Amino acid sequence: MTASKYIVIPILSCLLLLIDWYVWQGVKIVFQHNTVQVQQVVKWAFWSITTVIIVGLWLYNFAPPDALGRRLRTAILFSLFAVYGSKLLSVTIIFLGDVVRFFIWGKGHFFPNNELPQTLSESPDTITRSEFLMKTALVAASVPAAALTWGILSGAHDYRVRRVKLAIKNLPRSFEGMTIGQISDIHSGSFFNKIAVKGGIELLLKQKPDMVFFTGDLVNDRATEVNDYVNLFHKIKAPLGVYSTLGNHDYGVYAGWPNPQAKKQNLDDVKQAHKVLGYDLLTDDRRIIKLGGEKLAIIGVENISANESIFPNNGNLQRATVGTEDASVKLLLSHDPTHWDMEVNTQYPDIDVMFSGHTHGLQLGVTIGDKTYSPAQWQYKQWAGLYQKGDQQLYVNRGFGYLGFPGRVGMPPEITIFELASA
Repeated sequence: MTASKYIVIPILSCLLLLIDWYVWQGVKIVFQHNTVQVQQVVKWAFWSITTVIIVGLWLYNFAPPDALGRRLRTAILFSLFAVYGSKLLSVTIIFLGDVVRFFIWGKGHFFPNNELPQTLSESPDTITRSEFLMKTALVAASVPAAALTWGILSGAHDYRVRRVKLAIKNLPRSFEGMTIGQISDIHSGSFFNKIAVKGGIELLLKQKPDMVFFTGDLVNDRATEVNDYVNLFHKIKAPLGVYSTLGNHDYGVYAGWPNPQAKKQNLDDVKQAHKVLGYDLLTDDRRIIKLGGEKLAIIGVENISANESIFPNNGNLQRATVGTEDASVKLLLSHDPTHWDMEVNTQYPDIDVMFSGHTHGLQLGVTIGDKTYSPAQWQYKQWAGLYQKGDQQLYVNRGFGYLGFPGRVGMPPEITIFELASA
């Protein structure tokens, strides 16, 4: 158990209780004209939901994962995000109303002889306006609740195929038209719908790519999370192979381990899982594909991140590229897109394309026209899609799975199909 949880979870619980107390003041106003019995039922229901969610939060973080089961853990996360995502909007509206009332109070207190406009003055209908505001807040809260619920029930497994043409300088004729499928961030420990996951895998296979790249985060923390899904992900095959690399979560750095040996054994088990799945795991290694006398290098590194204070920084790109000097094309699998600016496009100009994941697009976005906006862009310079500097390109996959919030809103899970073309 990481020590930070003993600090973060109590603080988060107090913050959630503060939100509930504030929202409850508005709920009381809405139901103030109902009978005492109705008010008691509302009060009991409101605080019972709060109690269940906070108890669930503590169980999720402090109980052994196997004791709760995957479905219960998902239900806890769903309740937390849906309920408090809605209440935050209510808090915003109620707070704006309180600001207006404070202005009215201050105006009347400090300038008692100053007549206020009717819309802001104290009058017999003040309570009516308060009720209207609180009802508006409660109704508005249903919007994020509906969006988050839809994001879990539908968005989590609404797999989309994105087709990208990669124009590569000096691409040999023998590699022209080659297709590559990419998935990333499976996070098998978060799945709760096996049939839906199977549908995503079948959608990938239907594209019939020549090779497949998996760019890390097979699990959330523990190697055992993938056990129930081995028979599904084992079906991913391609004529020229399936190549994979590790992501930050695969190292088990966010779980509590009884000793360093247990943590190391978990990492070894994650690596073994890649072998069982039939994936060629590249840990600072490379593979050479030969066609028509030409060579294409597939390079894979362990996790490298510019944010090494948060994410593991275990890879060695220099070691991984040894033996690729005479390859006409070099493709790099590196989980974290911050690696691109950190090292790839500054020190390795001969790497044509880097394939990443990691960001998930924060599983939240809004698309307007041909532009997609997400909070992820506040955290990452390259967070989803194709980027280019000179002759080098980076593609950031939005992820196949999900983490934390068990769903996606406006940021569907992605299967990318690339077609190689000569620039």
